[in-house]
Amino acid sequence: MQFIENRTFDEIEIGDSAELTRKLTAQDIELFAVMSGDVNPAHVDEAFAKSDIFHKVIAHGMWGGALISAVLGTELPGPGTIYLNQNLSFRHPVGLGDTVTVRVTVTDKRPEHHHVTLDCLCLNQSGETVIEGQALVIAPTEKVRRPRAVLPEVHLHTRAARFRDLIDATAALAPVPTAVVHPCDALSLQGALEAGSQGIIIPVLVGPRSKIEAAAEEIGESLTDIDIVDVPHSHAAAEQAVALARAGKVQMLMKGKLHTDELLEPVVNGQTGLRTERRISHVFVLDVPNYPKPLLISDAAINIFPDLAAKRDIVQNAIDLGQALGIDCPKTAILSAVETVTPSIPSTVDAAALCKMAARGQITGGLLDGPLAFDNAISKTAAETKGILSDVAGDADILIVPDLEAGNMIAKQLIYLAGADAAGLVLGARIPIVLTSRSDGVMSRLASAAMAQLFVHRRATEIRV
Repeated sequence: MQFIENRTFDEIEIGDSAELTRKLTAQDIELFAVMSGDVNPAHVDEAFAKSDIFHKVIAHGMWGGALISAVLGTELPGPGTIYLNQNLSFRHPVGLGDTVTVRVTVTDKRPEHHHVTLDCLCLNQSGETVIEGQALVIAPTEKVRRPRAVLPEVHLHTRAARFRDLIDATAALAPVPTAVVHPCDALSLQGALEAGSQGIIIPVLVGPRSKIEAAAEEIGESLTDIDIVDVPHSHAAAEQAVALARAGKVQMLMKGKLHTDELLEPVVNGQTGLRTERRISHVFVLDVPNYPKPLLISDAAINIFPDLAAKRDIVQNAIDLGQALGIDCPKTAILSAVETVTPSIPSTVDAAALCKMAARGQITGGLLDGPLAFDNAISKTAAETKGILSDVAGDADILIVPDLEAGNMIAKQLIYLAGADAAGLVLGARIPIVLTSRSDGVMSRLASAAMAQLFVHRRATEIRV
């Protein structure tokens, strides 16, 4: 166990010194910005970070006080030190990747108030002086020795960063004609119009014209040059959108302000709907803090208790989407409560069967493993602890859940407890369907539309080939 121990005023001698060495990383800068609220572009802007001005700002504002204070507060004099004054001169810029050694040396003691003066010197990896000056402190008079606190592990996460990457990936693609079903509230209409303005979709608004126009007025948007198909209510909007898709006039559907079952009812109609031989399923795509890549979860919204045949299609739909998003061979974890095949737990038997189906070519394009418990699927440490040797375990792109209840719980726990951002699509029909919650924000709707656009273009490429 490591301990932290101070040096009292009586123990300190002229010439005593202490030091620490630290390398400047991008995370140091981001943490400083989060802690201080300092979002000056000179501190946090990536482009600015390449300039000499940036380097000097970091040396002056971040390392000068913080690193010297760390030595004084933890080493010399250590715990109990009261910082009174400092006078620092900044001699050389410090940049990302530079290593700084901070050294403090006692030059004076004043017994009357237990004042101690220390010279402060900061050197970079080349031995150049970057900071020098003095600090005046009140040294502690009582001895302190205690276990050194273990600092929490900090993970910085930019909200929806991976969703922005998906949206950026559509920049070179042609927008996709999309029936936006009953966009009669501000949020769903704004999401559709924003997707249109960014060249992701060509929106065709299907719903009561008066309600759509009222929503547009609420958000201050113009509907000039936007096609509106006027129908009396949401049920008619869903039917009309499906008819447009069957006629080849749109290549995507996008959910507005209506219930999911109301949207999907005409989609699954055997005579007039959009069904194929493939089972229809929903795929969540989550941007999860602390997970290094997008995480796909299926099915958490449509198939309640899927049998093996349905699970086969659920897996294939998810793999197809993963490939459309740029994952060459999506690593697919078939989840259960345990990682061994256990006849009394049917989902483990299904998992083993799905893996064998993949080995026999009944599922293509992905790498499957299962059964895997949730922790083994997303944590290499957990997988190694259990002795699981697998290219999928601990590094999954896709999680296939046993049933809707389990999937819905996992997805919502990640959203509400882990701070994940969510997007979602329905696949397995003739065209993809952007299916988001009515409470989802514009970014979620944009990301979902971007994924659908990528899916449409990839499928068109496969057909041409």
